Amino acid sequence: MFERPQSGERAILLHAGPDGAPDDSEREEVQELARSAGALIVDEIVSNRRRPGPRYFIGKGKLDELANSVAQHGADLVISSAALSPSQERNLERELKCRVLDRAGLILDIFAQRARSFEGKLQVELAQLRHLSTRLVRGWTHLERQKGGIGLRGPGETQLETDRRLIGARIKQLHSRLEHVDARRTMNRQNRVRAEVPTVALVGYTNAGKSTLFNALTDASVYVEDQLFATLDPTVRRLELPNGREVVLADTVGFVRDLPHELIAAFRSTLQEAREADLILHLIDASDGNRWQRVRQVNAVLKQLDADRVPQIRVYNKIDKLDRKPRVTNNRAGEGRAVWLSAATGEGTPMLLEAIGARLRRKTLHGVIRLQPTQGRQRAKLFEIGAVLKEEACDDGGWTLELKMPERDLRRFLKRENLSADLLEPMPVPAPATAGTWK
Repeated sequence: MFERPQSGERAILLHAGPDGAPDDSEREEVQELARSAGALIVDEIVSNRRRPGPRYFIGKGKLDELANSVAQHGADLVISSAALSPSQERNLERELKCRVLDRAGLILDIFAQRARSFEGKLQVELAQLRHLSTRLVRGWTHLERQKGGIGLRGPGETQLETDRRLIGARIKQLHSRLEHVDARRTMNRQNRVRAEVPTVALVGYTNAGKSTLFNALTDASVYVEDQLFATLDPTVRRLELPNGREVVLADTVGFVRDLPHELIAAFRSTLQEAREADLILHLIDASDGNRWQRVRQVNAVLKQLDADRVPQIRVYNKIDKLDRKPRVTNNRAGEGRAVWLSAATGEGTPMLLEAIGARLRRKTLHGVIRLQPTQGRQRAKLFEIGAVLKEEACDDGGWTLELKMPERDLRRFLKRENLSADLLEPMPVPAPATAGTWK
């Protein structure tokens, strides 16, 4: 097996895809990812092969061209824009005598460099181990071969099996630690619900300017740089709107085309801020010629997270590059649907704050709901989201709950639990003192 070197900064980009060479925007994105990881691009090779080969993904002629380029430029890393199987990655390394990474591995490496918080480091390590566990196949063939004959039997546990066992144990440990972190985050969300503090989540394609806008709105000091995935660790700050109402603004990790499944799974608790938010600010780089493609890709990730039904305001950033004026477009209800602004100069941010306030003007329902003894799970859910003000036990084992929660959240809860919308009744006239006692 080829021993991978510790260094890996002189890189050759291999632009290939399952349906031929990727387009210019995809190539530029891989270039930006490589630079963000700290690689020095010394050459780029394009493969137009329509069907990937099972052994090397690329054809034999392109493999020879790639090997010559590696030798000529002294490259110690080849980055493939296409997803490689573990065997293809291993076969290429054996032929090229240098390390080979596909796009998913490159993104994981960037995340490993940028994670700063305890939670972020745990999530990145979990994603890396999940990715690595698929790359162990025959990675230690010099130790796993079993010899035949008397006195020539192999060891009881091969190195490959040992690695799998150790990785499995570490993944289990990371899951346990992340569960504790997620429980803490869930408790914070529940406290915000009880205090009726709405949550606004910032989402968008990486490098769209989320951290710059976050700093402009909250006077935070989140790291900002013109590179992909400059910040990973989620940051939450209180934000006061022009009408005096306070909301919580959450900055999430940037999205990217074909975000590795390992990362989506590992960062699910962090991205839960978007799923549980009352409003999503979908930040879009207005100066990007491929912005509509980016919008579709972000919405696809939101759908994976079940956050596609959360109300959105589209925020078109970087209008200073287009020499445009800030403006707001409204929906049929007269609420802000899209805002054009510049987070760098601050132009248009007051309009955004007004639009957020208008979208968060929501009706709060206060009433009584009657649950049957078989609906204990629904009762627990209502307590979990902090909607229950009082509770009274009924003679038949059921419960009468006094609720106060936003109308949209209640409708969503009833629909998710397959309950009738007529269950919530208006608050009754206060009963005499001899009536049932509220707990």
